[in-house]
Amino acid sequence: MTMMRRPTRVVRIGDRLQIGGDHPIVVQTMTKTDTRDVPATLDEIFRLVQAGCEIVRLAVLDREAAEALAEIKQASPIPIVADIHFDYRLALIALKSGVDKLRLNPGNIGSPDRVRAVVAEAKSRGVPIRIGVNAGSLEKDLIEKYGHPTPEAMVESGLRHLAILDELNFDQVIVSLKAPEVGLTVEAYRQFAKVTDVPLHLGVTEAGTVWSGSIRSAVGLGILLSEGIGDTIRVSLSGPAVEEVKVAREILRAADRRVFGPTVYACPTCGRCEIDLQKVAAEVENRVSGFTVPLRISVMGCAVNGPGEARESDVGLAGGRGFGFLYKDGKIAGKVSQAEMVDKLVEEVRRLDEEAKTGAERR
Repeated sequence: MTMMRRPTRVVRIGDRLQIGGDHPIVVQTMTKTDTRDVPATLDEIFRLVQAGCEIVRLAVLDREAAEALAEIKQASPIPIVADIHFDYRLALIALKSGVDKLRLNPGNIGSPDRVRAVVAEAKSRGVPIRIGVNAGSLEKDLIEKYGHPTPEAMVESGLRHLAILDELNFDQVIVSLKAPEVGLTVEAYRQFAKVTDVPLHLGVTEAGTVWSGSIRSAVGLGILLSEGIGDTIRVSLSGPAVEEVKVAREILRAADRRVFGPTVYACPTCGRCEIDLQKVAAEVENRVSGFTVPLRISVMGCAVNGPGEARESDVGLAGGRGFGFLYKDGKIAGKVSQAEMVDKLVEEVRRLDEEAKTGAERR
């Protein structure tokens, strides 16, 4: 059972999205293209949107990349975040290019005058700032104080940067505290969550490959989400950004924090399974991914748990030797051959999806 969401202030991203409060937890990722290559970057953004991404962050390496943001922003269907390190001039160019959000650490972009210039421009444009604390790039004095990255060091770094913005009366702030280690990440977020009302961007940074990184991210983010912590998430993987979005959505779904269309449950199979369940389940999951109605779909392979699980689902299949029983609303709706079972199940999901859309339009 998940806890209530931690109460936070609300931060507006562009004119369509809000983070914090009781707003849905937002899925975001970062492009892996060279931002200076506008066509390639836009192509990736469109693929990310199709996968369910709601905010996208772009690396701003130099002036050319900062200036490219204007064209990218104009064509992007989702808010754009400029990722800035050290050079305050890039932040100013990014803001003038129309970005919806900045990711920077105010203590790392130069003198107080430079910080004030960036904050003033961001405030005038209604653009929020995310403070991004990473265990691998903590300030030298904090490493000297604590000996190595600790939750306390990360929290102190975040509060230090936050204080700079507070002094400038800038409250449209989001904070992240990321580390490759799950335990360090979780404890840093827990401690920070107790002392501020700032919305939190969750992530386990440098998590690893698509396989191992997904597991680390699921464990770390799942713990925090179950405790009511987190307002937006990014899964960091050494793989395609589209996979990051898919994993993030599934973590939110598994943590009961967001509903993204149908959820497919399938048994792991064993020696009792008498149909090609792995193939059937994979095909079902692929073919229902485009629907929006929040259904529970089960694909089971034998008579032990199959009928019971199918009865608890909106739509289900319980397999036999070369055939299966189709369940609708917990009742057997018919016997179908293995060759037609996926088609029949998807047909029922499509019907329910269309009914839900029609009902929504009438309301």
